[in-house]
Amino acid sequence: MPPQERTVPWCKLVAALAVAAAVAAYFVLDPGRFLTLDALRGAWVEFDSYYRAYPVRAVALFFVAYVALTVLSLPGAAALTLAAGALFGPVAGTVVVSFASATGATLAFLLWRFLLRRFAQRRFGPRLGAVNHIVDRDGAYYLFALRLLPGAPHGLINLLMGLTSMRAPTFYLVTQAGVLPACALYVNAGAQLASLESLDGIVSPGWIVSLALVGMLPLVARSLSRIRR
Repeated sequence: MPPQERTVPWCKLVAALAVAAAVAAYFVLDPGRFLTLDALRGAWVEFDSYYRAYPVRAVALFFVAYVALTVLSLPGAAALTLAAGALFGPVAGTVVVSFASATGATLAFLLWRFLLRRFAQRRFGPRLGAVNHIVDRDGAYYLFALRLLPGAPHGLINLLMGLTSMRAPTFYLVTQAGVLPACALYVNAGAQLASLESLDGIVSPGWIVSLALVGMLPLVARSLSRIRR
């Protein structure tokens, strides 16, 4: 057996243990207690002072923290998105959060592909082949529609897409475009952090329906084009 084949299981084991350790550390250390509206408001002066003194370092640390939460599908991303609006402003905050969100999602996509895709192919070969056929044809459209929904289980989407044949650049670009509206909405709300009482009123039912309709438009256009041909 070639050396590289013998090392693959060990690489997967190390990666799986690292993920498990990171998730366990999150719940043991409980950094989520700092990711609430009250905690963010209470620490606002310190955050703002640090950002003004070290802007590049503050943005880099924020970006890394956001990517880590997204890769591990841990809670707190919504609060960090609000904090981006309060710290960096609506425009810069949207840019930072959208890139961090897309980067974290793509890393999670690649992680699950590395850990589970070969097992999924062995276990669900024929059915996965049918799914891959759909993904190759219309996967980007479905992914875009799902990314536009603020309440969609994005961690589960990253995992499932990682098991398919979707190319990583396609996944990243579609995710980058799809998360942008929701990021802008939350970041803009975070710019008024002092007066924000809860996360409940940020995304209204009408806004969710609007995003769902926008996400469906490419799929509808694709279907109509296929029917016409």
